[in-house]
This record gives sequence, C-alpha cells and structure tokens, in this order.
Amino acid sequence: MLKKALLFGLLGAGVFTVGILLGHFAIEKSGPPAPEWLDDVSRDVNEGLIERFIKEVDNIQIQENLRVLTSVPHMATTEGDEKTVQFMLKRWRDPDSGLDDAWREEYMVYLSFPNSTSPNKVTVVSPSDTVLFTAREKELAYEPAQNDPDVVQPYAAYSPAGHPKGKLVYANQGKVSDYEYLNTTMKVDLTGTIAIVRYGGAGRADKAINAFPFGVIGVLVYTDPLDINDGRMSDVNETYPHSWYMPPSGVERGSFTSQFGDMRTPYLAAKEHTYRIPEADIRGIPPIPIQPIGFEDAYALICELDGQAAPADWRGAFNCSYNIGGPGFRSTSSYNNSDVKLDIYNKGELRNSSNVMGVIRGSVEPDRYIIYGNHRDSWVHGAIDPSSGTSVMLEITRVLGRMVKKGEWRPRRSIIFGSWGAEEFGLIGSTEYTEEYYSKLRDRTVAYINVDISVFANATLRVQGSPNVQSVVFTATKQVKTPGSDSTSVYENWIRFFNRSSPTHGLVPNVAFLTGAGSDYAAFLHFLGITSMDIAYTYDRSKTKARIYPAYHTAYDTFEYSSKFIDPGFTSHQTVARTAGNVLLRLADSLLVPFNCSDYAEGLEQYLSVSLENFSDSLATKGISLEPLKNAVANFRTAATSLNKMIRDSTLAKETPLKVRRINDQLMLLERAFLDPLAFPEKYGYRHVIWASKSSPVPTFPGLADAFARAQESNLPTDWSQVHKHLSIITQAIEGAAYTLGDVI
Repeated sequence: MLKKALLFGLLGAGVFTVGILLGHFAIEKSGPPAPEWLDDVSRDVNEGLIERFIKEVDNIQIQENLRVLTSVPHMATTEGDEKTVQFMLKRWRDPDSGLDDAWREEYMVYLSFPNSTSPNKVTVVSPSDTVLFTAREKELAYEPAQNDPDVVQPYAAYSPAGHPKGKLVYANQGKVSDYEYLNTTMKVDLTGTIAIVRYGGAGRADKAINAFPFGVIGVLVYTDPLDINDGRMSDVNETYPHSWYMPPSGVERGSFTSQFGDMRTPYLAAKEHTYRIPEADIRGIPPIPIQPIGFEDAYALICELDGQAAPADWRGAFNCSYNIGGPGFRSTSSYNNSDVKLDIYNKGELRNSSNVMGVIRGSVEPDRYIIYGNHRDSWVHGAIDPSSGTSVMLEITRVLGRMVKKGEWRPRRSIIFGSWGAEEFGLIGSTEYTEEYYSKLRDRTVAYINVDISVFANATLRVQGSPNVQSVVFTATKQVKTPGSDSTSVYENWIRFFNRSSPTHGLVPNVAFLTGAGSDYAAFLHFLGITSMDIAYTYDRSKTKARIYPAYHTAYDTFEYSSKFIDPGFTSHQTVARTAGNVLLRLADSLLVPFNCSDYAEGLEQYLSVSLENFSDSLATKGISLEPLKNAVANFRTAATSLNKMIRDSTLAKETPLKVRRINDQLMLLERAFLDPLAFPEKYGYRHVIWASKSSPVPTFPGLADAFARAQESNLPTDWSQVHKHLSIITQAIEGAAYTLGDVI
C-alpha cells in the first residue's frame, strides 16, 4: 500500500487556507499569452532551491551508484535482485539523506526462466541425427563480469518448451507481411519449417505469433549488424571491446509477450491470495518455441540457405545474398539436406518480486502525488538498462532527502519514488502497483515521470510525453547546461537534434508522443490516464543507424561499457538528473500545476490534420464524415484557450484556495478524460483513445488508424462500420475532455 505516510484525507477548505498558499511562494500578476505565461506560473517555486539542486547533483555520486548497482547480475527475483532491494532501502532510509519513509511491496508474479541444468540448444542435424553445427550457448567473455556464474543464458522469456526440427527459412523481421510474401509470392511451403528472423519490424512475441498460422514450428531471432552496428561485425577491431558495437556472440534477451503486467492476474494485483487464470489461457505469448542467437551464428546459417535471393530491403550486413531457403540449405553446403533443431527447456514459475517505494510527504497538498519511477531489474548487469536510470534516481533522492532531513525544504505535494521489479518480463512491478492502488492513484496523481535508460548516449536530450508537459520541460531545460558547456543550455542543444515547427510557438524541441508500452509509464498513462513523460539522453541519429544502444540486453551492458563507451565522466547522467529533478520540483512545488492544455489542443490538431489528409476521401465514399471530429477538436481548442485566459486573468494567490484546487484538478484530470475502457477490448491495459498502441504506420488516432487500415484491406461493410465506431469513440472522448476544461456547470 502507499503506507500511512500518504493516508491523508482530501484537504477541506478549513485546512487548505489562503495563508498557507501565500506562504508558499506567491504567483506574480498575469503574464503574456501561452506558453510564456507558464514561466510566470512556475515562479511560485523557489528558483533558488532549484538552482541549488542543480548545483548539488554530483556526477561522481551517480558513477558510484552505478558501480554498486552493477556489481552483480540482478535479474528479477534472483539473489542479485534482492541485493539491489536492500541497497535501495538502505539509501532511502539513510538518517542524513533518506526519504520520509521507504518500504518494499511484494507481488507473486508469473515469470519464465531457462533450465540451468538443461541449457537451450540450437543445432543443425543431418538425416542420421549427426550434429553438424551448434549455436553458442553463452556469450563470449571479454571481461570478468561476463564470466559471472549468474549471467543467464540468452533465452526468450515465455517461449514454450519444445523440440521442433525442420528445414530453415529466412523470414526477414517476422511480420505477417513477411510470412505472406514467402508463402504467397515466393510459393514457399512453410509447413513444418524453422524460421530465422531479425529483430525489428514486429514485436518479439509477434515474430512467433505471426509465424504459427503459416505452419512454422519454431523461430530463431537475431540482431543484424546492419540494424545495431552500422554494419560492423569483427571483434578484432570493430566491435566491443574496442567500441560500443555489439560483438558477434552478443544476444539480445527479452520478454516475448505482447501484453504488460502479470499475465496470470489480468487487471488484478498479483498478491499471493489473488485468483490466477490457468497457464493455458495466457494470451500474447509465443505459441511455438523461439530462441535468440548471436549474429555470428545467424551468419553461419543464413549464408548457407538455398532458394531465391531475398528482396533488397530484407538484406542486412552479411556478405551473402540472404537466400530465403528452399526451404533448407543449398546443395553445395555442408548442411545440405539437414534440419535445424531447437531444444528449448524454458519453464514458467511463480516468483516473489519486490517494488521498493519511498515518499517525501507534501506540506500543503499531501494527497496530490508526483510519482517518479524506474525499474530496478535487469537481464544481466544492466548498466544502461536500467541502472543508469536507477543511479540517477538515487542521486535525486540523495539531494532532496538531505534538504528534507535538514528541515530546509518540503514539497507542496507528496513525491512518491518507485523502484519497480520485474519490468523486463513485461512492465510487471509498475503495472501491479497501478492495479492494486487504482482508485487512489486515479484520484490523486498529478503526473508520472519515468527515467528508465537515462543515457543511451551523450549527444542530446530526448523527451516523450503527454503534450501538456511540453512547457514545464522547456522551462526546466533552459535552466540546465548541456554536458561540457557553461553557456549552452540543454534546451538549445536539444532543439538542434529534435525539433518541430509549432503553429503557436514556432520552432521548438520535439516532445514525442508516448504511443506504446516501452517502459513503466505504460500502466500510468494507458491504464490510469495519468499525465506521463519519459526522459533520457540519446545519440546523434545522423551518425548511427543503431535502433538502440548495441549492448542492449546482453552480457556486455556492464559498468565498464557504460563508463568507457556511453558516458565517460557521467556528465550526461548528471544532466538527466538535473533536468528530471528540475521538472519534478516544478510539478511538486508550483502553486498551479504547470500543464498547458493549449499544447494538448495542438497535439489533437496535429492528429486531426493527418486524419483529414489520409482518410477524408475514402471515408466520404462510404458516407462517413470527419466533420464531427473537426468540431470536437475545435471545441477543445476553444475550451483550452478559455481556461488559459482565466488563469492569466487571475491573481491566483489572492483567490479562494478552492479556485486554485479546482483549476489544478481540471489540469490534473484532463488526461483521464480520454480513457474509454471499452474502446480496445482486444488490447490488455490500453484505455487511452489518443495514445494507445497501433499497427497502422499513419501517425494519428490509433483506433481510427487501425480500423481504417483493416477496412481498406478487406473492404467489408462490417470493417467500415468499425471505422465509424472508432471515429465516434474519439469524437466523444475529445468532446468530453473539452467539457472538463470549461466551467463547473
């Protein structure tokens, strides 16, 4: 539970006094039009405190945090994970720099592990069952950390056990369209085959889920050097340990599920006493065995395949033609007429997983929460994912905790810190937390800040979030200097790398939308409708095509890798801590919640423009009009402008406290207005009709985009009816959200 520290009732008018408001940094008189007025609104925070916070965030402390966190592998529920639990509790209970309270919360969750005594195997076997080739079972060790006995064998979590054997085919990225191309265009009989696919294009689990209807009985997945290494393949002088690139034996582990949260307790917190569905009823996991391998082994298999050459866009960095397979190997290969066999021994287990929670109580509105979270578990040592984020969070709590312990500061609102468990298995710790405390978090949470991988690389900031967080992030980044510079702000550097042209504000840094479930913000945004953001430092995409940092989910993601190749000196970590902490303080201390609903209007207008461009003509032929959606978005813009004007025209520190509370509730609850629990019955956990995940590449309202794509493909009246239905769902949600921004009655 959220502990007694937060069990305060909703503040009444008798407690929430004007005197307290005036004593907590008054707002200056009304300012210029949005978004500049938010700079005035945020002046009620103690700017001196923020400047002190920025100064006290120490890169050496962050470095030492990371050194401790990565000292052992700490996969969820293992002994190493328990060591990190104890480390977090020790730090958050420190008498000089700890929080007001810290505790652990336990969940009994369903996880998947390989068999330590019967390792998974991938072999090529002749017709007489002679083994001609065996894929590497563990990655090659270049430093002592990779030889740790607790380094788990690369495996696909939630892959079923099994021993499929069949002819090999190359199926690109394992998308439905890839299997269709092989089956229909190339006339390849996929029945009884083993498919080898590369990461990217489709989700991990989907690569096997998509294969199953075509008769494929097993799947291998690898990371192509073209997608992660800019084509580099040699560990003699090109890859790790000489650079940040993945070495040939590197294997990306991962959770092979398309859902998030504990899979046996959907929509219920996974406590020991909770009802669990049977394992056979679990959805969103591979129906056939799947196993990840390194690109050195993928090279040995793909370059021996028979059949026609794959299309140009299927080819990676290997110096061979990427034949699709006959199925099977070419006649001149030493593997001719041989099968690929998978021996997978994975098993599901119920394990106890811990979240570590901490709190700083609010002084004026303790029943309003700012939540800052990051998962703690990793696949191996996890220096970048997730310990870069954990080391940053620990430094933020050290600086703020010391101020609290000295009696120098206490936030207006309560700050909750969450160190989530079992994220790598499907965002489990954070999802179970939102399910257990659904009512309380829904009613009281102002915002969620996620810092998972805090530093992918050291070129620039990257922020994803709800549109209404844009202005507070801009304010914070203008105050923090970019690493290695005393003159260039994070804002100025950020706009060079990621920018967009705003009709309202001109050229601004691009805050990308949170449209999927890539980290622990998923349950907060998609399930609870809480305004969320994800903050990190990343790389210059003009210099690399890597889809993520190359050591991702491998045994090479170590302290040495981070300190040598990702962020020498840990100054980018320090910059993220200063930026995220600055945003946190503004959300926790501002009299008025520093959200700008006009920026949300601009986000909706952007989606509307894309829908009009892509769907109008086709929908008109079906008698479906986008006019109601246009009107809804226009009404939202009017309501947002009206609310902003009312804020600008009010000297809020002199108003009745309930007026401030009312406006803050309107700003806080705006995101909730876009929830529809019936909009996506086939998508677990997705209830937000604006930011839900989608299959369509068209960047607009997800339900509408996906329904339109299905209808265009099938041209069935029932599918066009679904387009109309999703159009109505979105229109009603936007209209409803606009009403929440208006007067009370």
